[in-house]
Amino acid sequence: MFYPIFDPTYFLVLIGAVLSIMASAKVRSTYSAYARVRSRSGMTGAEAARRILNAQGIYDVSIQHVAGELTDHYDPSAKVLRLSSSVYGSDSVAALGVAAHECGHAVQHARSYRPLQIRTALVPAANLGASIAWPLLIFGLLISGRSSFLIHLGILLFSLSVLFQLVTLPVELNASNRAMRLLEETGILYRDEISGVRKVLSAAALTYVASAAASLLQLLRVILLFGGRRDRD
Repeated sequence: MFYPIFDPTYFLVLIGAVLSIMASAKVRSTYSAYARVRSRSGMTGAEAARRILNAQGIYDVSIQHVAGELTDHYDPSAKVLRLSSSVYGSDSVAALGVAAHECGHAVQHARSYRPLQIRTALVPAANLGASIAWPLLIFGLLISGRSSFLIHLGILLFSLSVLFQLVTLPVELNASNRAMRLLEETGILYRDEISGVRKVLSAAALTYVASAAASLLQLLRVILLFGGRRDRD
């Protein structure tokens, strides 16, 4: 049977791509606006991160500089908090918000926050699913008899990568909520400055929502394209 190169399910991919582009543009514009607003404390992202971690009794997490923009992340396996060039040495409201958000992940790790543990456990399966799901689906269609086993295995592996995106949402939202509370509790930012952090982190949260939505739409497309296939002699 002939399968058209262009099919209606491409609209699902297009919708996901548009959502992701809009969310990315929103976070960059919001971050850029508050990156020009200096905090009254004058603390840099690295200094704020250290104060927050110490205030939470976390002394075994190192803080490192990493190249790039908005490449900030917490590595639970190495217990390293990596801050980008635009955050590490900056004293802007945006930089302190991002640094505090990553500290939120370190606190989650130290407190054995269950959604973070689930997400960490899903990383190998999600990476595997993202890398081999499509080859399995395509190979399952091309081989003689069209193997429904390979197709269903491909769908299952792809679903694991989607599950990872869904579990990421509560982890990121919780880290942002912790960040705003910790910034105020430690006196790093004043209450009126927290509103700027909230806007930055809310915009960042949209990227995770968009990513999860795009993944769900892609999974729906995969199911529509391949889910009904059966082995044929």
